Amino acid sequence: MNTRVDPFLAAVIHGALENVAIEMGHKLMRMSYSSIIRESEDFGTALTDATGRQLCECTMSTPLQSGPIPGYIEGILKELDLRGDEIRPGDVFMHNDPYAGASHGPDVGFAVPIFHGGQLAGFSVTTAHHLDIGALTPGSCGIVDAVDTYAEGLQFKAIRVYDGGKKVEPVWQILRSNIRIADLVVGDMEAQVAAARIGAERYSALLDQYGLQTVTDAYEDLLDYSERLMRDAISSIPDGSYNARTHIDGYLDSDDPSLKDLPIEATLTVKGSEIHVDMTGTAPQTTHKPINMPLVGTVDCAVWLTLRSILLDSETYGSIPQNSGLTRPITIYAPRGCLANPIFPAPVIARFCPGNALADTIMKAIAPAVPEQVSAGIGNLRVMAFSGVSGGSQWVHMEIMEGSYGGRFGKDGMDAVDTLYANTRNNPVEDIEAHLPLRVLNYELRENVAGIGTWRGGIGSIRGFELLEDGAVSIEGDGQKFKPWGFLGGEDGSPANVQLVRSGNVVEELPSKIPYRQLAKGDRLIAFGPCGGGYGEPKKRRSEDVLDDVLDGLLTEDGARAHYGVVITDGKVDQTQTQRLRSQTS
Repeated sequence: MNTRVDPFLAAVIHGALENVAIEMGHKLMRMSYSSIIRESEDFGTALTDATGRQLCECTMSTPLQSGPIPGYIEGILKELDLRGDEIRPGDVFMHNDPYAGASHGPDVGFAVPIFHGGQLAGFSVTTAHHLDIGALTPGSCGIVDAVDTYAEGLQFKAIRVYDGGKKVEPVWQILRSNIRIADLVVGDMEAQVAAARIGAERYSALLDQYGLQTVTDAYEDLLDYSERLMRDAISSIPDGSYNARTHIDGYLDSDDPSLKDLPIEATLTVKGSEIHVDMTGTAPQTTHKPINMPLVGTVDCAVWLTLRSILLDSETYGSIPQNSGLTRPITIYAPRGCLANPIFPAPVIARFCPGNALADTIMKAIAPAVPEQVSAGIGNLRVMAFSGVSGGSQWVHMEIMEGSYGGRFGKDGMDAVDTLYANTRNNPVEDIEAHLPLRVLNYELRENVAGIGTWRGGIGSIRGFELLEDGAVSIEGDGQKFKPWGFLGGEDGSPANVQLVRSGNVVEELPSKIPYRQLAKGDRLIAFGPCGGGYGEPKKRRSEDVLDDVLDGLLTEDGARAHYGVVITDGKVDQTQTQRLRSQTS
């Protein structure tokens, strides 16, 4: 194996690069105003080379934030080239074009160019989800009725917000004049700029210490090393094609059949050390509904993240360089004009849940080839955007409702967590109630609904919110019709649902997508999270594990008997009756 620099020196430089990205992440969290960055960690920080290849990323980053960063830089460079514009020291660029690398409009990137010896050496980049981006209704999620990208909010195409170190005040004034809760959102943006500048300073210091050529050679070696790891993992999979087809809800309350029960299909062709992913069979784009997924920024990240997580599990491989080398052996095709490759100006702002379903489809496709490395079907996520006016000021809050993982070989699915490419944290109840006119009524796990199997699916949560003042909500979700898939004899999990409870305890069942809807003081929203699919034959589940679920209140004694053939009496397993019952039903 030929290397450009001493491997020990390359490891030192790798550690330094990762530390830069991690410091950027910590500084961004601590400087941010909104809970979506400060608490949920819905952000990304990374360093790239001068062409946009990712060198490192913050381990706290959300994959859907850090993964698209190379696309942001490529989009910025392409736009600047079209304008005949040049990059100068002290510049800072803002970018959120979903058809030029960005994941969707609310995920705004800020890029600080890094120069060394008068030469462009790379970029320090931060991305983050912002609570409002000036769209047709308050909030940046739950906008499920945008008819095109122009209705999704402000669009920034490589906008220079600092010119040679000088703040471009008119741009910042446009932001403040067109974004709701401007102090909060613009404050977060300024925090992104500051964090990106910190990254640029640290990387410049690294270049001063070792020299541009040595650092370049080191990260070229690191890119090659990551590529080799991925190729070795792919080579262990038998050559062939692996296909899966799943469905998303779409708009279940629509009279238009082209807007609901939408298929997502993926065929993975493994040949040697490469994988080609073909999305042919995926539904056509929804021309006037924003559940389309940008090919660059969403679809590619869903594919990369899923395959990397399955094939290079950190439990086995430990910490490996997270960089663009990992994606070299993977190619992606999606027919132009389908959900996974929409044509501008098709709206894309609500791509979150379809993209997570796409990642789940990739996992279902590859599962027969690597059955001990996957989970059964995941329970998808949803986002609720609450808003209103309190004390004369507008407020917006975004709440990501957890999903759950399916059962895994040797382990139950993880309960009430963000899945696959999301990976955000929940907002603490105390933080919500301290800052917003909302009360959290309950936060608990569902009971008796997990996908059954040798290893059960993860359990979804129940979260209830009450409005303490008049306000509004919009909901962006999926997974209320189609159950998470079971695997190798495990049964399907349970879908999600959302209820609106008005005065007099009148309950209204809501679909998975709700455009901006006004609510009154005292109205309550109850979200029931989905439960992942089961893995393996239910009757092979250890009776002790069934007992634990019963004692934890997650399964009833009747459910233990009916689903698993386990008889529990007085808080203990009746082994004799259990053996008799299982032998009768096997």
